[in-house]
Amino acid sequence: MDKVVILTGASEGIGRALARSLARLGCRLVLSARNEARLRTLQLELGSAADVLLVATDVADEAQCRSLVDACIDKYGRLDILINNAGMTMWSRFDELEDLQVLEQIMQVNYLGPARLTHYALPHLKQSHGQVVAIASVAGLTGVPTRSGYAASKHAMMGFFDSLRIELADDDVAVTVICPDFVVSQIHKRALDGKGNPLGTTPMKEDKIMSAEACAEAMIPAIACRERMLIMSRRGRLGRWVRLLWPSAIDRIAKKAIAGGH
Repeated sequence: MDKVVILTGASEGIGRALARSLARLGCRLVLSARNEARLRTLQLELGSAADVLLVATDVADEAQCRSLVDACIDKYGRLDILINNAGMTMWSRFDELEDLQVLEQIMQVNYLGPARLTHYALPHLKQSHGQVVAIASVAGLTGVPTRSGYAASKHAMMGFFDSLRIELADDDVAVTVICPDFVVSQIHKRALDGKGNPLGTTPMKEDKIMSAEACAEAMIPAIACRERMLIMSRRGRLGRWVRLLWPSAIDRIAKKAIAGGH
C-alpha cells in the first residue's frame, strides 16, 4: 500500500492505532494533532523504518489546515489519502448546558475542520485519483442523549461527505465514511461537560467497548477497497433500518447505551 496519507487526530486513540496499522503497510505518513509531544512519542514508537512527517495542527484553524496540506506536498510531492479523524465530544444534557460555546467548538473541530482540510487537499487528490476518509460515528446516524452537539456535528459531517462523493465521482476521487461505535479513547476523558470543562475521567465501561487497535484494523480493508461506508457495530447497522420502521425503538436503544456506558 504505497500511499501518501495525511492523518489528523493521530496522537491518541483511533488515530494513533491507525497510524501504526498504516505504517506496517508501508504508507508514507503525515501525522497531525495539536499535541506535538504525543506525536513525537508516536514517531519513536513507529521506529526509524517508518517514513513519517509530523505537523502539529489545530483543524479548527483554517491557516493551519492549509499549511498541513502544503507540508505534505512539499515533502512527498503528492497526496493519495486524507483521513479526517480529529474530533471532540461532549457529555451533557442540552438543558443542563451552561456554555453554548461547547456546541461551536465541537462543530469547528468535527465538521468545519474536515471541510476546510478537504478543500485544500482536493486539488492534489484529484491529481492522484485519491481518497477522502471521514471518521464519523454511529452518532451521525441517529440522535444520542447527552451528546446532542456531537451527534449534530457528525450528522453534518456525513451529509457533507455524502454530497462530496457525488460531486467527485467524475474525478475518480473516492469518499469513504466510517462510523465507529464506542471505542476506548482519550476523547471520552476530554469530553466537555455542561460548563465547557473536560470531564477528566471516562464515563465509559472500557472493558465493554472496542479497543482502538481493533477499530483501526477493521478500518483498513474499507480504506484499501475505497468502500463507500463502513458501520462498525451490529447495533449501528441494524439501527439504520429499525429507525425507519420503528423509530421509538432506536430512541430507547440510544438511551440505554449512554446509561450503560457501552
